[in-house]
Amino acid sequence: MKKKCLALAMASVMAASLAACGGSSAETTAAASAEASAEAAESEDTSAEAEGSEAAAAEFTTVEEGKLTVATSPDFAPYEFYAIGEDGTPKLAGFDMALAQYIADDLGLELEVVTVDFDGVLSELATKSVDLGMAGLSPDPKREDIMDFSDLYYLGGQSLVTVKANAEKFNSFEAINKPEVSVGAQTGSIQMDLAQTNSPDADIIALPKVTDIISELLAGKMDAAFIETDVALSYQKNYPDLELVMDVPYDSKGSAIGVSKGNEGLLAAVNASIAKAIDDGSMEQFIAEANAQASGEKYEGLLSAEGETKADDSAETEAVEAETAEAESSEAAAQ
Repeated sequence: MKKKCLALAMASVMAASLAACGGSSAETTAAASAEASAEAAESEDTSAEAEGSEAAAAEFTTVEEGKLTVATSPDFAPYEFYAIGEDGTPKLAGFDMALAQYIADDLGLELEVVTVDFDGVLSELATKSVDLGMAGLSPDPKREDIMDFSDLYYLGGQSLVTVKANAEKFNSFEAINKPEVSVGAQTGSIQMDLAQTNSPDADIIALPKVTDIISELLAGKMDAAFIETDVALSYQKNYPDLELVMDVPYDSKGSAIGVSKGNEGLLAAVNASIAKAIDDGSMEQFIAEANAQASGEKYEGLLSAEGETKADDSAETEAVEAETAEAESSEAAAQ
């Protein structure tokens, strides 16, 4: 309305000026004024239409009002993991988590993260228990019945991984596609599809966490595994015995956010936030910071009910068992 009033005022000034100069008749002046008024009205309508479009794009619902609920599997550094602080406290980190916070802030929502196994991320989206799933998800068409995919926010690749001692032995699909060769991949992941496609005759082992796969490789209980390239490189920093022997061809390179199926308004808002994060350089910064944190002390997996790492639980259990054994030994000696 303010724009219309301003335009009308300008039209009146123009009319008065033309009349003073004697160069236009009253009819011409009236016509100019009417034309200016029409243009002003059209401008206001266009502005209102644009504002309406923006408002429509911003309209969406979330599982819980005022919150953006995101499911993730924190065993996938540098995407998502726990960075261990100087005081030993685990804190969710990774560029997926940084992007999740960015999107929540951009949409004026409070971020709530639900940590589950990777398979659980898919289940949470399928039941619409969460708004988003962020776990280095590839936009696999086979998942489109349970979620919508955002635009890509990160381009990555896939690798075949083994240990240095086996690098020349298991360095091709032909070499691993044998019944006596054990090949690992994360349950429900794109890597599992790649294992089944490229090594169908192998002894394929599905494990819920990438950390489990790495442990099996290092212990010599697994010959090779399909792992996302940057994730494998992150593990390799802490376990130099790991070897990425070859790139694995994959049609849908890149990661997208899984959005609750049918929530078109949220999908549009998420895509707008992703574009903004890429354009303003935030995404690049998130990736750099996540890689730096992933090279330090970290924990990958689910925390205990008390919010502690499972390593802490194991240490505590071992301490209790040691104390029990010592007590039993002392009692036996006393007898």
